[in-house]
Amino acid sequence: MSTDNSDSLRRIAPAATRNRDVIRDVLVRVLPKSGTVLEVASGTGQHAVHVAAALPGITWQPSDPDEKSLASIDAWRVHAALANLNAPVALDVCATPWPVPDSLAGIVCINMIHIAPWAAAEALFRGAGERLTNGGVLFLYGPYKRDGAHTAPSNEAFDAQLRATNPDWGVRDMEDVVELGRRAGLAMEEVVPMPANNFSLVFRRAQI
Repeated sequence: MSTDNSDSLRRIAPAATRNRDVIRDVLVRVLPKSGTVLEVASGTGQHAVHVAAALPGITWQPSDPDEKSLASIDAWRVHAALANLNAPVALDVCATPWPVPDSLAGIVCINMIHIAPWAAAEALFRGAGERLTNGGVLFLYGPYKRDGAHTAPSNEAFDAQLRATNPDWGVRDMEDVVELGRRAGLAMEEVVPMPANNFSLVFRRAQI
């Protein structure tokens, strides 16, 4: 492990500390074992180092549109010194072209689509539909409504808080997200209930 001055740039999100193990366990099971996996909205970078360490056969490409987040991700990368963890790239899903390879084995997006306009979710699926290889996986994690209803009072309160912060944000209907997948040629393969009333959604591009 590195102990240089980049350590001071490493940010820690309590939520990422709490959920990184359960998310890693799902990703180890569902992601392809080789190829490049793009993480969209990598945030602090904690998930990047945690999952890259567990999947040494893949190349993990973190990204984020925020400069401070990019600095934190890179500091975590330097600290972890993993051969399969790339330097982060600045990526806004709504801006094209994405600065990533045209062919991706997987795309991972944790806790983004409820803290972003719906257009970001649409752009995420559009990019996934364009870049995922046959059998490639799009993995989403976060809170969702099901059949238009919240799955817990805490999620309803969180949704209200998000919409008060920005009317374009909010907990999304899972069925609407599945429809985005259908339009992009990605089938919903699995819904995994997670702690704290969250879900992992696993989409996969059909083998042709």
